[in-house]
Amino acid sequence: MAKGISAHGDVLVNETADGVDLNEIWAEIQQALELYNAERSAVASLLSYRTVQVADAVPQSISSESFEEATEFGVPRAIRPPSDVLRLGYDFKDYDISLRATWKFLREATAEQVTAQVTRVIEADNKNVTGAILNRLFNPQPRFNEWNHTVYPLWTGTDGMSPPPYLGRTFPSDTTHYLTTGSTVLDAQDIEDMIRLIKVKGYGQVGTTMLVLANPDDVDASLMTSWRAGVEYRTGGPKPKWDFIPSALMPAWIGQEEIHGPIPASDYNGLQVWGSYNSALLIQSNFVPLGYVAVVASGGPNSDMNPVAFREHPNPAYQGLRHIPGNGPYPLQDSFFVRGFGTGVRHRSAAVCMKITTNPIYTAPAIPR
Repeated sequence: MAKGISAHGDVLVNETADGVDLNEIWAEIQQALELYNAERSAVASLLSYRTVQVADAVPQSISSESFEEATEFGVPRAIRPPSDVLRLGYDFKDYDISLRATWKFLREATAEQVTAQVTRVIEADNKNVTGAILNRLFNPQPRFNEWNHTVYPLWTGTDGMSPPPYLGRTFPSDTTHYLTTGSTVLDAQDIEDMIRLIKVKGYGQVGTTMLVLANPDDVDASLMTSWRAGVEYRTGGPKPKWDFIPSALMPAWIGQEEIHGPIPASDYNGLQVWGSYNSALLIQSNFVPLGYVAVVASGGPNSDMNPVAFREHPNPAYQGLRHIPGNGPYPLQDSFFVRGFGTGVRHRSAAVCMKITTNPIYTAPAIPR
């Protein structure tokens, strides 16, 4: 990757050797990056929730209250906010990048050439933010923030804590939401187990949508889109309990089967939905690391029911991607871009991550940032 100061010699001519206007090339690159970043931002927003807190005492289960039948002289029982809370910390770091150019470059360069450099900065910021959110979701290692609050992952079964009870059901302290398939492909039983781990703790039922986030290559290898209830789809593999129901996004096909119930919409908050299995929508994305799959209970973009918190500075002036002019204008023009943020799991029961491997030990993926 090219780095350094843009100089006079870096200014390009107006067209390529085959006569293509360079401004058209720059515009095409910018449009491609905008589409690329739009998908990545949509994935991140369905997993995260923006906050300025260094830590939150967050209820770790979802339960609803119930009325009771009134009696003539009886006093109804009182309700109160949930007491099953856990103090969850969110870390915070500052990141920066710069653009530098000589006065001769800026004198000769077109607006499109300068804009293309800024577009690369925005892409790098998008990659950093989304990578941090995905890393926190898929990485089982806890961290600490500057106030020494623990920045938790999902349940790991190694920290001595048990998920809070839900509707009378209790869970052992070795409960983990980081699993492995035990085989070289993802099976229907794996998805069923992941969905169940979330639902038995109260998530994916009230105000949230279950999502299966997977890399397209892993979806193809698993034959997920051909899963049918009680039908073997690979030799020796488990038989699915449910049918995979294609959305309108899937290519047309001929069949004699009748679908009972609604067909999944082809779009969920800007992301393509390829169908549903059980109660979960399938979203394929190349931003999900190859060899891994996640099932997430999402409340929608920036919902406080999403599993990961995205921490920003409490001062609005220090939030988001900021542009800071540097030295200049002669002989060098500096331009700095800065963002400060952090992450932490907000709801430890709201997602399950699985690695596709025969090794029983889960290890975190390497996610580019």
